[in-house]
Parts: sequence; structure tokens; C-alpha cells
Amino acid sequence: MNILIFGPNGSGKGTQGAIVQKKYNLPHIESGAIFRKNIGGGTELGKKAKAYIDRGDLVPDDITIPMILNRLKEDDCKKGWLLDGFPRNVVQAEALHKALNEAGIKLDYVVEIGLDRKTAAERIMGRRLCVNDNNHPNHVHIDAIKPVEKDGKLVCRVCGGDLKTRADDQDTAAIDKRHDIYYDTNSGTMAAVNYFKKVPGPKVVAVDGAPPINVVSEKLMAQLS
Repeated sequence: MNILIFGPNGSGKGTQGAIVQKKYNLPHIESGAIFRKNIGGGTELGKKAKAYIDRGDLVPDDITIPMILNRLKEDDCKKGWLLDGFPRNVVQAEALHKALNEAGIKLDYVVEIGLDRKTAAERIMGRRLCVNDNNHPNHVHIDAIKPVEKDGKLVCRVCGGDLKTRADDQDTAAIDKRHDIYYDTNSGTMAAVNYFKKVPGPKVVAVDGAPPINVVSEKLMAQLS
């Protein structure tokens, strides 16, 4: 089962992705990790990407997409994968779709976790990251995943590890910038989602990210089969 997952920052995409990954035993392929692996490993694509990054430029798609395809062809992806964090715009969606087809890699599902912009922003500012595992969900305003208190401080509800916040999670301007890209239906990430709704092949699964985590996951799993 090959899955592409979308959702604005704050929608619970990472949490739902982790649930899907665990249920179906799929590798969670995150675009940022692919960059780090290629750059750290000194691959040819990694060297090219680093040159752009060092100049403060965006890495072009003709470097990014081959990196992603190489990752999807590794042994642990033979039974399926969950791709997260790419594409971010409609041009990348078109290029990725074409590249997958040319490589003979079938995209089975496109998952869209929907959430309104105001709620998404509020959720971002309340989330806390576990220093042991970023996939341990903690949120100060959501009872189901609220951190626990230990020795006068909040710790991870899953493993008891220390919690931290990302600086940009508390920066409204940074949040707005990320959401400007995601909610853009002309050329941004929502345009990419809409692109996959029109092309033949993958089944698009849209779920509302507003309800509690277990409700969202139940509705999502019911459509993945």
C-alpha cells in the first residue's frame, strides 16, 4: 500500500500518519529526512542539494524528486510506504505523479486531513515535542493527548521524556507563512491535493481533522483497505 498524506500544520497529520504506519507496518518517508540522509551521506544528489541550500536557494524538483524516488525503491518500501512533506505545490505534484508513473510505482491512496486555518494555528501553538520521539503526540489544550505533570513540570504522556517547543510554533508570522503555502488553492499545497483528486489512479481519502484523534483515525482506517 503506497500512500501520500497531506494536511496543514496543526491538523494532526503526523499523529494520523504514525497510526497508519504502525497498523500497516509501512516506512514513514519524510522529505526532510531524505535531504539529511543524502547530504550527510555525501551522495551526488546530496552534494547538488547542499550547494543550493548553502546559497539559501530552494532545491529544484529535478534534484528532490530523484532523491524521493531512490528512497521509495529501497528494500523496506517494497511492501508499501507513507510519503509525507512532499509535494508542497501543484508543480511538484504534477512532476512527482509523472515520475512515479515512469518508474512503474503505483500510488494507491492520497490522504487529506482537513482542518480550518484558525483551528490549525491554535493547535500548533499548543503542541509540545517529546525529546525522545517527535511522534509521541502531546498537546496542552487537547485532553486526550495532554502531557502529564511530574515533579512540577509537564513531561511526555507516552514515555515521560522532556518536552520542548519549536520556536516557529510560537511565532504567528511563521505559522501564517506556512499556512499561506498550504491553503493556497491556486498553486500551493491545496492545489496539489486538488490535482490528485482529478487524475486517474489513486483513491483520495478526505477526513475531517477536527474531531478527537481516535475518531479521525477510525474514519481514516475505514477508508483504507
